Amino acid sequence: MPIAVLTVELRLEFAHSLKDRRQCVRSMKDSLRHGFNVSVAELDEIVVWQRATLGIAAISSSRDYLLGQMRQVEEACVRIAENHGAQVSDSFVEMFPEE
Repeated sequence: MPIAVLTVELRLEFAHSLKDRRQCVRSMKDSLRHGFNVSVAELDEIVVWQRATLGIAAISSSRDYLLGQMRQVEEACVRIAENHGAQVSDSFVEMFPEE
């Protein structure tokens, strides 16, 4: 059964405190979980307030469905980040098992 993992790197230029960073990241995680029924976790340590990395995972019996879902999740990440004054600096999808 295929598993898709989307890694999204965020730049939060507006964040001047840990509270600002947490607010944006929490909002994005909650929106993605409820909107797409995916698992979302913060992957990096809180070293810099202006950066964050999220890992988003989903599982399905259809590889094509997963790729489409990850595309939609990525578009939602860009939209949500822009609404919070942040931006997606990089993102990539990995599929397991690889074919």
